[in-house]
Amino acid sequence: MNAKLILENGMVFQGRAFGYLEETVGEVVFNTGMTGYQEVLTDPSYFGQIVTMTYPLIGNYGLNLQDIESKGPKVKGFIVRECCDYPSNFRCEIKLEDYLKNNKIMALEKVDTRALTKVLRNSGTMKGIITLEELTDKAIKEKFDGFSNVDAVKQVTTEAPYTIEGPGKHVAVMDFGIKANILHSFKQRGCKITVFPASTSYEEILAVNPDLIFLSNGPGDPEDLKDIIQNIKALALKKPIVGICLGHQLLALALGGKTAKLKFGHRGCNHPVKDLEENRVYITSQNHGYFVEQLPASTVATHVSMNDGTVEGMRHNTLPIYSVQFHPEASPGPRDVNYIFDKFLEVL
Repeated sequence: MNAKLILENGMVFQGRAFGYLEETVGEVVFNTGMTGYQEVLTDPSYFGQIVTMTYPLIGNYGLNLQDIESKGPKVKGFIVRECCDYPSNFRCEIKLEDYLKNNKIMALEKVDTRALTKVLRNSGTMKGIITLEELTDKAIKEKFDGFSNVDAVKQVTTEAPYTIEGPGKHVAVMDFGIKANILHSFKQRGCKITVFPASTSYEEILAVNPDLIFLSNGPGDPEDLKDIIQNIKALALKKPIVGICLGHQLLALALGGKTAKLKFGHRGCNHPVKDLEENRVYITSQNHGYFVEQLPASTVATHVSMNDGTVEGMRHNTLPIYSVQFHPEASPGPRDVNYIFDKFLEVL
């Protein structure tokens, strides 16, 4: 069935609808990974976004339910050049199209994804509509005006605290949309993990007397989360704190830094980052649309992007505080920087 993507700048990309055939609105972004689409679909950091995969053939190894990063897909829509109808992999449990249909995700194929990526790269991320209908200009404007991703973290955080037992250090996790493999990375290191909803007060977190507080990844603009930032300010004076992605940005804001929106974001499995402490470059997995524009005065940069020079990690000068912008757990992507989890525990 024919469908189209209508961008906020007025451009239209024609294609064929697949998955769940119901109109969707979201922020259109692109991911440069050749593989890892099922981790992308289920990564809570993509909540509210229509994801375009730049690699032309997607779905060729199907999906399995062991490698997902959360309970079901979190994207608002999915765009590919070609969706593979006949996946081939010994771990495949379901085809991409069937998975999207079962989980009510609208998707679009036969799109010139190279041209679309160039538009997003040159003009920046923007809102988009995937639709089967012919919409008037007024209807399009109303749909764009009605879309907001301000409360994204509330939609993806855990509803209630829960604990994963372990013999080692006790890590309290503030869940802003945490990926399963981050929890797995702490579990592999023997940690006891207590996961809290994003809105949990600092008093409730301190009540379990954790050894370390971890601020997770998640969707949206960090500056929208003012109450959470105040909680982190209070926690920073009491306990060691580490963070990834959104957690890194929130920690910077809590310490007096500034964040800003990237033109088109860092999303993919091939982003080079330099570790300034080791003077070594690593290839990292990334997924963020915001960055730390100005470091807090009390911190120093530990990592920088080799592509655009943005801050990719920071460490406090005197307090046990350390965070990174990239994803050391990968999933998908290279495991070059998995050592970061050991550094998190060394903060203790």
